Amino acid sequence: MDGTLLNSIAAAERVWSRWALKHGLNLEAFLPTMHGKRGIDTISALNLPGIDVVKEALDIERGEIEDLEGIVPIPGAIAFLNSLPVERWAIVTSAPSALARARIGAAGLPQPLKIVTAEDVKIGKPDPAGYRLGAERLGVDPSRCLVFEDVLAGVRAGEAAGADVAVITATHAHPLETDHPTISSYERLRVEFTSAQGLRIRPAE
Repeated sequence: MDGTLLNSIAAAERVWSRWALKHGLNLEAFLPTMHGKRGIDTISALNLPGIDVVKEALDIERGEIEDLEGIVPIPGAIAFLNSLPVERWAIVTSAPSALARARIGAAGLPQPLKIVTAEDVKIGKPDPAGYRLGAERLGVDPSRCLVFEDVLAGVRAGEAAGADVAVITATHAHPLETDHPTISSYERLRVEFTSAQGLRIRPAE
């Protein structure tokens, strides 16, 4: 979702920056590490002494729900999602459910019928549990899925789930080294659907 269907970098970094400064962290080193992962996993990995990880993650979540300024769709994402059969796509996000729904609404994206959020898995990305659950909710094997991702943790999760992966580079400040196909936006993609072949995504002519 974040960085893949919508751009929430400015809002997320505003909230996380305030939190990081409060805890004496180096912003330049810290901010690149918090994208694409559950907040509770990001905070736990820091091993900060004397903090309640669950409480801190909830504080971050509330701050992010309250700060939706500047959240916009990745170019072409709305039309792309609307061109897909509604029962054939899902969002698998590291964001908590309330935050995910708020950001999807703020960006003007269609709300998915199926969604996997931070609360649905015990271990977040790069663990593949989220993508496996997403495939299960769609009623398909993960090997029949195409995962769109923008960060390494998500790419590894998609790979480990056995899905194909495409990398979205719309919000990248630095290139992500990958052998997977990459796209900068959804503007030049078109979707074909047949009962025999299923969904096929092609460059627009």
